[in-house]
Amino acid sequence: MLKLKEKDITKAANTLVRSFWNDSYVRLLAADEAERKRIMPHFFKFVLSYGILYGSAYAASPNFEGVAIWLPSQYAKMTLELMNKAGAEELYRQVGEDVMARVRPVDDFVQAKHEQLISTPHWYLAFIGIDPDCQGMGITSKLIKPMLEEFTQESLPCYLETNTEKNVAIYEHYGFRLLEKFNVSLTDLTFYAMLKN
Repeated sequence: MLKLKEKDITKAANTLVRSFWNDSYVRLLAADEAERKRIMPHFFKFVLSYGILYGSAYAASPNFEGVAIWLPSQYAKMTLELMNKAGAEELYRQVGEDVMARVRPVDDFVQAKHEQLISTPHWYLAFIGIDPDCQGMGITSKLIKPMLEEFTQESLPCYLETNTEKNVAIYEHYGFRLLEKFNVSLTDLTFYAMLKN
């Protein structure tokens, strides 16, 4: 695995853009393809910057076939202070207040559910994305297995959410169990909260 640094953010963001292009959450933020193309690189550059600053971000290899962002639980809640240090002002400037207004209620709802379901120290798999051209090639295992082994040695559980039902079985393969399926208020989004002890 390649531990990401600031110089890697653009390449890693490109992978995440391709991976999440048709994601239901992303489509909620920007249903129009041109708008999605405009905002997604800025969004993923920000979350990568946040992950590098406060947690761990990895690519599967220097070819960036897959990217994962892990956060210790004390940084899973993105406060304004933490976000500003990771470049939130630039994100707001680039994507616009209307997009951020659509992001906030969904993120707040999902974050509240996260805090409700696990209150003890843990790791959080914030994002994992595999380039569509590289899916089915074992990239997910490269990104997940070493980190889960490390968390086991630390005796810390790992939490994640996915809004894609087919991903539930994939994560179960790595030892996660489904905690709760929940719908986000005033949206058509369904999330699956999962935990590996």
